[in-house]
Amino acid sequence: MGRKNLVAKAKLNLALQGGGAHGAFTWGVLDRILEDETIEIGWISGTSAGALNAVALAVGLAEGGADGSRRRLASLWGAIGQAGDPEFLKLNPWLAGLSRSVTLQKMAQLFSPYEINPLGIDPLRKVLEAQLDLTLLRTTSGPELLIAATHMGSGVARLFKRQELTIEAVLASACLPMMQHAVEIDGVAYWDGGFSANPDVLTLARESSVQDTLIVQLAPLTRDVRPTSARDITGHMYHLMFNQPYVRELEAIAAVQRRVQKARWRPWRQAPDADQKVGAHRFHLIEAGRFTGGLSIESRGKPEIELLSYLFSAGRQEAGKWLDRNRSAIGVRDTAEIAARLDAHRLSALGVANGGTAGAHDAVSATEAA
Repeated sequence: MGRKNLVAKAKLNLALQGGGAHGAFTWGVLDRILEDETIEIGWISGTSAGALNAVALAVGLAEGGADGSRRRLASLWGAIGQAGDPEFLKLNPWLAGLSRSVTLQKMAQLFSPYEINPLGIDPLRKVLEAQLDLTLLRTTSGPELLIAATHMGSGVARLFKRQELTIEAVLASACLPMMQHAVEIDGVAYWDGGFSANPDVLTLARESSVQDTLIVQLAPLTRDVRPTSARDITGHMYHLMFNQPYVRELEAIAAVQRRVQKARWRPWRQAPDADQKVGAHRFHLIEAGRFTGGLSIESRGKPEIELLSYLFSAGRQEAGKWLDRNRSAIGVRDTAEIAARLDAHRLSALGVANGGTAGAHDAVSATEAA
């Protein structure tokens, strides 16, 4: 038996954020991590593009281990990049004359998908059906999955697990309401999971037996922009909407960590078991902001080969750097410092450091930290 087989593998959960074509960065991260024989994948939480990456990774593992997973991810993203114009555009002679890079973005500002695409044709469905054999998830063991979709009526997140996953569930997780019809599952309508959990990190920390989670964050927490055009305003609104569930997840985790820290000094007020588990969880982070921050919001909806290749290479590069710095920390210590990161983000954004005033929510956080 070779020496590498005698070394215990470091176990790592994955939390994968959504972001359309920017999810190719996550593909690069996963490709590099799967290449590392010292790491074993635990649970995977994913939303939208993160859901596609999560499911492709899991299907690939069932097909052929880590190498099979890398092949499946590459095949999926290759198919996405080569999909071309959606079929419903080709069916309409007027729309067919418009370029792919302009059509959907412009039309979505004027008409709903029920008007420009009454048949509800979704090009992603054909790609997923050809690329992902979900029966493998129900007939083999492997990482548990938490795939988030948003209940259209309430805005509450629903998490689909490995054994219940269908193509509809994956499509629901990636369903942008201005671009696609709502996805119905058992008579219930769902929209993109990014509205409610992008991704769900707290459930991962509470339920998984693996105590380390790597978050792949595609969107920067802050964008230094002042949009004035209708297009840019809409784009920034979506950025804020999809980032807030993620920020709230991190804030909840930071609050639990603070409560657990306090309880260590107050043994008569023991923290609940669920809190203790989250408080002991080790978080790690790879950010894409250096590469995606300068891209237009519209680029998320343009999965062109050049963009996908660029982000894939960037993801591999950042994952390689992260592994070089932090591989030895897996199973030992937290490297993301979520509470400190959130405090710095909040104070910077509100100008508190320069004499501004924090809002009520931030006053609560400051009190918890005391």
